[in-house]
Amino acid sequence: PMASEGGAYRLRCSLVGHGQDVRGLTSSLFPQGGFVSVSRDRTARLWTPDGPNRAFTEIHCMSGHSNFVACVCIIPPSDLYPRGLIATGGNDHNICIFTVDNPTPLYTLKGHKNTVCSLSSGKFGTLLSGSWDTTAKVWLNDRCMMTLQGHTAAIWAVKILPEQGLMLTGSADKTIKLWKAGRCERTFTGHEDCVRGLAILSDTEFLSCANDASVRRWQISGECLQVYYGHTNYIYSISVFPHCKDFVTTGEDRSLRIWKQGECAQTIRLPAQSVWCCCVLDNGDIVVGASDGIIRVFTESLERTASAEEIQAFENELSQSSIDPKTGDLGDINAEDLPGREHLKDPGTRDGQTRLIKDDGKVEAYQWSVSEGRWIKIGDVVGSSGATQQTSGKVLFEGKEYDYVFTIDVNENGPSYKLPYNITDDPWLTAYNFLQKNDLNPMFLDQVAKFIMDNTKGQTLLSTSSEFSDPFTGAGRYVPGSSSGSSTMPGADPFTGAGRYVPGSASNAVAPVGGVDPYTGMGAYQSAAAKAENIYFPKKDAVTFDQANPMQILGKLKELNGSATEEHKLTEDDLIILEKLLSATCNTSAETPTAQQIQTLWRAIHWPEDIVFPALDILRLSVRHPTVNENFCSEKDHVQFIIHLLKFLNPKGKQANQLLALRALCNCFVSQAGQKLMMEQRDEIMTQAIEMRLGNNKNVHIALATLTLNYAVCLHKDNNIEGKAQCLSVISTIMEVVQDLEAVFRLLVALGTLISDDTNAVQLAKSLGVDSQIKKYASVSEPAKVKECCRFVLNLL
Repeated sequence: PMASEGGAYRLRCSLVGHGQDVRGLTSSLFPQGGFVSVSRDRTARLWTPDGPNRAFTEIHCMSGHSNFVACVCIIPPSDLYPRGLIATGGNDHNICIFTVDNPTPLYTLKGHKNTVCSLSSGKFGTLLSGSWDTTAKVWLNDRCMMTLQGHTAAIWAVKILPEQGLMLTGSADKTIKLWKAGRCERTFTGHEDCVRGLAILSDTEFLSCANDASVRRWQISGECLQVYYGHTNYIYSISVFPHCKDFVTTGEDRSLRIWKQGECAQTIRLPAQSVWCCCVLDNGDIVVGASDGIIRVFTESLERTASAEEIQAFENELSQSSIDPKTGDLGDINAEDLPGREHLKDPGTRDGQTRLIKDDGKVEAYQWSVSEGRWIKIGDVVGSSGATQQTSGKVLFEGKEYDYVFTIDVNENGPSYKLPYNITDDPWLTAYNFLQKNDLNPMFLDQVAKFIMDNTKGQTLLSTSSEFSDPFTGAGRYVPGSSSGSSTMPGADPFTGAGRYVPGSASNAVAPVGGVDPYTGMGAYQSAAAKAENIYFPKKDAVTFDQANPMQILGKLKELNGSATEEHKLTEDDLIILEKLLSATCNTSAETPTAQQIQTLWRAIHWPEDIVFPALDILRLSVRHPTVNENFCSEKDHVQFIIHLLKFLNPKGKQANQLLALRALCNCFVSQAGQKLMMEQRDEIMTQAIEMRLGNNKNVHIALATLTLNYAVCLHKDNNIEGKAQCLSVISTIMEVVQDLEAVFRLLVALGTLISDDTNAVQLAKSLGVDSQIKKYASVSEPAKVKECCRFVLNLL
């Protein structure tokens, strides 16, 4: 049973087993009430509560890593493994997966290029790993599904959020990133040093701890709701109590701290410098691992508290530990000024308060325990030769180092305030910020600034800025008219800024296949036919853009050629050559396109971007012909071809070019050579194409949806799970923004095609939360194909 609220935590037991630092802990599902620990000694150990004894017994010692083990998490039960699995990450760059009853790994996940230092599990068998190689990876069963790239330094902490498809990573680059379906949605800045730990409070809130000695509470939407100070050194781990917002932290200041209602309610010191990790068990007990290799469990429950002898032994061990004053954990120590033992007769004022005394030339440290009403010795301070601020240099305040931290009393009976100051700071600005922060009367400005200057003996290093900037806000001068508004001219054709021919303005029809065509609703298509049988997916062939009006295209080409500069102008012969190419590829002549025609087209698609669109349209139609496809896609220059097309997929470029380049890419899929090239260049093409979702042009969205559909067709054939993962992420990202129902329909077909006949892909789609994303389309009334296709997809999920 849980102990009464607000009791103090006391030792339950100390567990010896690991030979070196205990670096990670997690509570286990099986055995219930137990936990798993991992250590520098290269092992993981599974512990179970030991009935009457208040202690725990080691059931297994698991080995599989060739170097130290850094982190651990539990993968929840599945049909295959009803008791769940244990995942451990190591310094050997690997992740080992164990069953609960076998000391050797079931399998090993390889892929990271440096230490794997954090793991988190989600629903449907997904696992998220964070590594010193600056990436996080999403794994499903034994395969890596996606790699999250964006941090510029080691990722120390990862967490999968309860809402599907959302993931968090915390890094040594001082930021936290939120990822949705594998793409970075938001970056949280605020910590001033490495982020070391993350903990989830709810669907919308989480906590982070860092080397800046602070804990922050964040909202998923991006704002920092609260900062908690208490630790005096790096904070390594944070863990939340079940069913509430209270939490525990451990760090490099030898302590475990228990936070209730946003305050540090209790501080427990340990006889070890680094308290690496902690986890909270279901009954509220806290398990802690440290650099001395011992695991300690603390409890609020009187029944589970250790015997008086064990507690005495723990206190003796603590009192004999040596504390190095250089760590700054106890503030500045000047041995000359310390009082004697009589100082311990006065009670402390708050839990965890430390007091130093000098006895027989030795300096001893004590900590006040509110629950016991006494000072407990926490160690001997060694080598305290009387270092002062002048010799030691820096003082910590709110987890940061300063040259000075002054105590300022504004009036006799009010509270006193701490004012941190570095000699590189501007005394006036510091004084101003101090008054603002503490809500004090600005009339004290001169007084406080003078106080700083008097007490720093003029050691200021004022930097002068050449630009004018406001001394209080640091903002630059306001320059009128520098606003970045842009206006577009109404009236002109949005594609061409000119006359009649508008590429792709005709219907987005796709040539009907057989009698029934779900894409266009042409032919003998009746919605009743779809109820019984899924005619939508898996799609077996690429969808192309075939609609053509060669005369209009050539007319536009000639008109623009008239305005082209000399170097770009095509000769009469060139125009005739392109006309022949068009008739050869639009099936109006039986001729085969020639190398000369293809060469001329290559020159034409290098026209300046404001006039190139008719040439791109010729390319879009021509590339469907096997000869042209073969030429552009399999020659030695094929990569140049893709690079050139991708230049048009620039969010700032012309919409007509974006549209035609996307359609040309879709049409490349008609032949073997084109498919091979599109698959080889998939990463680059997808990354560039997905940016096109941000425009608001429905034709562009339809072309983008078609491109993902064509990829889905190829991936379904190849059964390439990593490729499917990327494609699912792209579909999910585009789904967020598109409005046009034709585009939505094509994305649904792509989705259905990707997950058909593949349980891994189905699991991945669920873990990305795709089902909740598409539900709304199941009730669209017109066109009927949208809801029908959507329902078929939902049946698979």
